[in-house]
Amino acid sequence: MATEATALQDTVHLLPQTKRLRALHSVIRDRHAERGDFVPHAGRIIRQLIEAGLELLPFEPYDVQTPVGRTYHGLRLAPEICGVSVVRAGDSMETELRAMMPEVRLGKILIQRDKVTKLPRLYYSALPSDIARRHVLLLDPMLATGGTALAAIDVLRERGVPEEHIVFVNLLSAPEGIRAVREHCPHVRMVTSSIEERLDENAYMQPGIGDFGDRYFGTDLPA
Repeated sequence: MATEATALQDTVHLLPQTKRLRALHSVIRDRHAERGDFVPHAGRIIRQLIEAGLELLPFEPYDVQTPVGRTYHGLRLAPEICGVSVVRAGDSMETELRAMMPEVRLGKILIQRDKVTKLPRLYYSALPSDIARRHVLLLDPMLATGGTALAAIDVLRERGVPEEHIVFVNLLSAPEGIRAVREHCPHVRMVTSSIEERLDENAYMQPGIGDFGDRYFGTDLPA
């Protein structure tokens, strides 16, 4: 049991559940939240998630000279990284990553659920040509059943990215989705700000947030 708990802790990195984080969640989970409040509050959580994701990537020694003539033995993020967003909701996270690291390389994956088979289907991908040698922040706010996440991870693996080089960054994770990713991709690490209670019979997270992409981009508003 202890071994299983340790493995889960090594795989799933949950942001510290501070009062400030809970206050931010209280805004974005509110069904009456205006988009002018939803977007910036979500962005503040996403930045925390990206910082936590970057912490899991390789760093290398980097010495600098201080203004008083001393050497500071520091670190810098290894250059071989990139961000890959799962369109469309993942674009919200790409925006924050780009603001934090304007030089970072970015890729996109579009996956949608087939209306007949109910299975995730790849429609489009655009990835850096050298992605096989890079560490990847895979960006998608929601991890529900895990179907889309696994499909996106498969795209990266087919392009030569090892599981150990993938950090999946998401805002909310359902236990069912976490189990699916851990079962099929045990070496992929995950960073999230909340592990939800469960999925309901319609695969909606509980207590949930609704459709993140619609709320973030304003497509849930009446015409």
